[in-house]
Amino acid sequence: MNDHLKPLTSLRFFAALWVVLYTYIHELSGNVSLGVLDKGYLGVDLFFVLSGFILSYVYLDSYGEGRFKYGQFTIHRLARVYPLHIATLLFTLLLITAAAIKGVTLDDNAANWAALPAHLTLTQAWGLAPSASFNHPSWSISAEWFAYLAFPAVAFVAWRLRERPVLAVSLAIAFLIALNLAFSALAGFNLTRATFQWGALRIVPSFLYGSALYLAWRSGAVSKPWVALAGTAMALLTVILAASFAQSDILIVIALGLLVLSISGLGQNGKGLMSGKVLVYLGEISFATYMIYVPWKWLYLKGANALLGTDHAALPFVWWFAGLLALVPLSMLAHHLVERPFRKIVRHYGERLHGMITYSWVKQG
Repeated sequence: MNDHLKPLTSLRFFAALWVVLYTYIHELSGNVSLGVLDKGYLGVDLFFVLSGFILSYVYLDSYGEGRFKYGQFTIHRLARVYPLHIATLLFTLLLITAAAIKGVTLDDNAANWAALPAHLTLTQAWGLAPSASFNHPSWSISAEWFAYLAFPAVAFVAWRLRERPVLAVSLAIAFLIALNLAFSALAGFNLTRATFQWGALRIVPSFLYGSALYLAWRSGAVSKPWVALAGTAMALLTVILAASFAQSDILIVIALGLLVLSISGLGQNGKGLMSGKVLVYLGEISFATYMIYVPWKWLYLKGANALLGTDHAALPFVWWFAGLLALVPLSMLAHHLVERPFRKIVRHYGERLHGMITYSWVKQG
């Protein structure tokens, strides 16, 4: 892994943890209000900003220099997200079936079978799913897939603004603010709360923002360590204050973008806390953490309540913490037994199929 990406990989772990704690605090530990944790759903927007930044880091130059291969790109991106998505979907279906046999309800919307085609095609965040069904967090993977497919359009704009990073970031922030305000006025709720209905739209401003921030990074905006550290501190302080007092999702998302930019400047020598092996590894398995935390919560809650003889009650802290901590080894298993090996399989056979189709087209032409 490139040293520059290590701190951002570690940041993925904190983004996943933020989302998980947002859900677990409220549903495993009773009614708790803890400022920043109440805004944990914005961890998804942090993922979206990171995605725009990292994909631009990896692919923008090849796009601008004419080396970008869209077919190979889509195969690699599908291989990145689809195997684990399908695995968790199948596991969720098994849980739903077992719960139905037992006469237990896991979640009111868990088994909306009309949403299954959208989940199978990764379009559940495109307005094609009637409800938040099955493994609900997968809506964001559907939104990511939408952004992957549209990446050439993002790269087209970013490449033309590569020498004007200040303009690019300013335009991205202005677009983010305008779209969020317009959506809130028209839909009656914040875009940052959109999931299965408007998730594909929700990723657009954050992904563009991440791509623009990459241009700022590439121009040397955080090349000095003290600038990166100061930016990180300011961004974190802004997130904490905005979450605790201003309650402004837009301001928090903007600050999260500045956090991404600042932390990207901490990886120049491959050293430091955010480049440490433990955090980087936790960041590598964070996708698995994000994908399994809801099915695991269902399973753990039912089991713990059965053992304790309680029903839908807040768990004692020790039990609550044990359920949270168990996500680490479970994420490791999902990462090493499903995500990584099947990613290689999908890439291998996807590239072979793509090569056969390309060869057929060339031969016919």
